[in-house]
Amino acid sequence: MKRELGIARCGLACCLCSENVKCRGCGQDGFLELDWCEDAQWCENRKCCIEKGISACRECPQTDCRKGLFADKIKARAFTEYARRYGIDALLDRLEANEKAGIVYHREGIIGDYDEFDDMEALLRFIGTGKRSV
Repeated sequence: MKRELGIARCGLACCLCSENVKCRGCGQDGFLELDWCEDAQWCENRKCCIEKGISACRECPQTDCRKGLFADKIKARAFTEYARRYGIDALLDRLEANEKAGIVYHREGIIGDYDEFDDMEALLRFIGTGKRSV
């Protein structure tokens, strides 16, 4: 885990991402200046945060948003909601503990253990406990 990369403004775990080795995390090196990021210009969540004057989706009062990655990624919505409820440090702590327990963020491409859910509350429990509910 690269904790210093933190959590992206959309909720994805930059700290656990293994896909883009040149990425420095979208919350790093300034909020507006991401010239090194090839995705910054099209990122709907980034644009929305800038428009609203907030640094991350977890600061937005709209909890049913489906913009950008929230359209079809329950993982991003759940990580955002976990940080909203318990704080960003609690989310980072749980992700680190889960990784040490063998939970994988990216198993095949960008799909991992956190992507195997279709129920938000079940995924939130999984993040918090590291165990699948039966």
